[in-house]
Amino acid sequence: MTRATAVRAVLAVAVLLVSVYISLTMSPRLGLDLQGGTRIVLQARDTATVEADRETTDRTLEVLRQRIDSLGVSEPTLTRSGEDRIIVELPDVQDPRQAAEVIGRTAQLTFHAVEGPAVEEPDEKPSGSDPTADPSPTADPGSTADPDGLTLSDEQGRALALGPARLSGAGVEDATAGFDAQGGAGWSVSLEFRKDAGQTWKRLTGEAACHPAGDDRRRVAIVLDEKVISSPQVDPSVGCKVGLPSGATQITGSFSADEARDLALLIKGGALPVPVEIVEQRTVGPTLGAAAIDASARAALIGAAATALFITIVYRLFGALAAVALGAYGVISYAALVALGVTLTLPGLAGFVLAIGMAVDANVLVFERAREECAERPKRSLRSALTTGFTKAWSAVADSNATTLIAAGLLFFLGSGPVKGFGVTLAIGVIASMFSALVIARALTEIAASTRFVSDYRSVNGIARPGAVRTWLVRKDPQLFRKPVRWLVVSVALVAVAVAGIVVRGIDLGVEFTGGRLVEYSTSRPVDVETARDTLAAAGFGDAEVTTAGDGDLSVRTGKLDNDGEHALRTALAEEGGETTKVRDELIGPSLGDELRRNALIALGVAVAVQLAYLAVRFRWTFAVASVGAMVHDVILVVGAFAWLGRPVDGIFLAALLTVIGYSVNDSVVVFDRVRELWGANRRTPLDTIARRAVLQTVPRTVNTGMGALFILAALAVLGGDSLADFALALLIGICVGTWSSVFTAVPGAILLERNAKTPPPAPGKRKGKGSARGRQGASRRDPLDNGARV
Repeated sequence: MTRATAVRAVLAVAVLLVSVYISLTMSPRLGLDLQGGTRIVLQARDTATVEADRETTDRTLEVLRQRIDSLGVSEPTLTRSGEDRIIVELPDVQDPRQAAEVIGRTAQLTFHAVEGPAVEEPDEKPSGSDPTADPSPTADPGSTADPDGLTLSDEQGRALALGPARLSGAGVEDATAGFDAQGGAGWSVSLEFRKDAGQTWKRLTGEAACHPAGDDRRRVAIVLDEKVISSPQVDPSVGCKVGLPSGATQITGSFSADEARDLALLIKGGALPVPVEIVEQRTVGPTLGAAAIDASARAALIGAAATALFITIVYRLFGALAAVALGAYGVISYAALVALGVTLTLPGLAGFVLAIGMAVDANVLVFERAREECAERPKRSLRSALTTGFTKAWSAVADSNATTLIAAGLLFFLGSGPVKGFGVTLAIGVIASMFSALVIARALTEIAASTRFVSDYRSVNGIARPGAVRTWLVRKDPQLFRKPVRWLVVSVALVAVAVAGIVVRGIDLGVEFTGGRLVEYSTSRPVDVETARDTLAAAGFGDAEVTTAGDGDLSVRTGKLDNDGEHALRTALAEEGGETTKVRDELIGPSLGDELRRNALIALGVAVAVQLAYLAVRFRWTFAVASVGAMVHDVILVVGAFAWLGRPVDGIFLAALLTVIGYSVNDSVVVFDRVRELWGANRRTPLDTIARRAVLQTVPRTVNTGMGALFILAALAVLGGDSLADFALALLIGICVGTWSSVFTAVPGAILLERNAKTPPPAPGKRKGKGSARGRQGASRRDPLDNGARV
């Protein structure tokens, strides 16, 4: 064992041990679409006096956090998205009506005189008031907002009797936290009121100052959404009926820096309420998420087992070692997801499963290269051939994984919601697959190649002899590109069929892109579509589109429908189907639907431009244009297939489409990498001959890698249910057309472009190391295009 092999083995064992420890001691963070719950996206709107910018959105978020905490929701999550959006995630909340009602209210900040300790329990709501009503936002800021008093607990939990609201939050001009280092008062909050409100505040504090120090009646209560957030005593230096002027008001106490800032933020946020609109709302039942996890786990196990069996049959011992590395990849990528705290969403889970099938790509590239080396020089050692295989395959491995990482990055930066999770898991999967192939699999195969048994019995290792497919292709030597135009004609015909489907059948845009509401229900008694449609029409929902979903479930799609309307719709279905449970609920506002549709087109355009730029840097411009042309060809075919099949096009489909783009370019990169190498070795050979040999040499890699992904996707399509079936179907179509286009669209296109290009052939590749002289001697004795295979 060489030192490099030993280092790889130690590194592999260390990473595996850490990954196993993380997998056993930490739990994954599940998104709402897997654990069940409600996700609400709020859009902050400008008012006549307040702009919904980053600062005011942050204040609104803090006010909303206090409100949602009062609902008793377990571990709610609120985050700002962009400048003026707030994402609210409520685990286990299946009926979002109460949450939406609380969220939709504008801020209610009021100031009250304290009348003394309460003799009754604190009120949860003011007597006789409407819990959703705004505290007279159009009233004068200095006027009383509520004629009745109420009882609330102060910061220490003591019940206080409060007088009517004397001042609303609209009268607050500013609230800032400051630190008094010279006076030793520590952190405090300074208040500044508007003109009329300042006079009301002065009267309120002047009346409180008429009571002795320490008396509860000398306090002023600041209430936000029926909760006392501060009830300071008026300073003893303030005289009776004198009060505090606006600019001299400070709330002091034993505040920490964070407490002072939070108090200032709450007071100021209540003073500057920003109206919010629900632009997206998604609810997923717990059974749907559990079923998706179970289906994905079964698909992963079946697909991984089929992939491992396939590569073991093709590459024998080394294939079995690659299967072991594939299992290690699964552990490492899962541990990375858990350790990084990545939220695992449904598309992300599908990406994790898909990456298992794509993880064998690097191993296949290396093994095929090693087979070529063994065929070219049969007497060389197995370990030398394997090392050369890793060295020569590095360029194709790096470029193909880079294109996939670009697709993953586009998914993360241009996707929305759960689609971002798919981009993250795909990127982690690519990096983990590189480690498993170039470190773990290499260490295992190098150790095996060093043993006498594997070296002597070459039929066991799987790379000492060329594969049957390659041998057959070399013997037949089909003249694939003598007339490249005919292949492009076939591709154009396929595109025409796809475009006809888009024009004739149209694209069934999902509710995510059109706006509206899509709800899936499960009923205790079977209800057919026609009966459900008639029942909803009789209840006033004549425009509802009813289809089947899952195992006898009903999917109802409508235009604009609020939560009360959804409740009435569910009640109408329950009359016919008995107990009706909401399985999934998606509400998208029309403005967000337009935005998501626009962003989807931008994402596709950026994907094409970025891939073109990368390929133009790494390859000749003709190869780059041909690869991008094949990629656009694949996108049109996938969209056209969904149009003919009548399948919906939504955010999950967009994730699949961007993945198809990465996969298509991946295949083209491998072919053109070989074309570049062979053309550089024999610059006078016609390009169509070079291309033919390059394709014949890379076909085994393309087929073997595609089979690994197809096993996984077939399992997802069969076992994944409705949630993952369309995703798997889009990728199945994409991989098939991508394999075709990388050979019969990209290569013919490059040949035609090169006929008019004036760029000289690529320079010969330079080999470094001890074997360079010997390699040159071998090359002089044999045609560089001859891979050494003999029958």
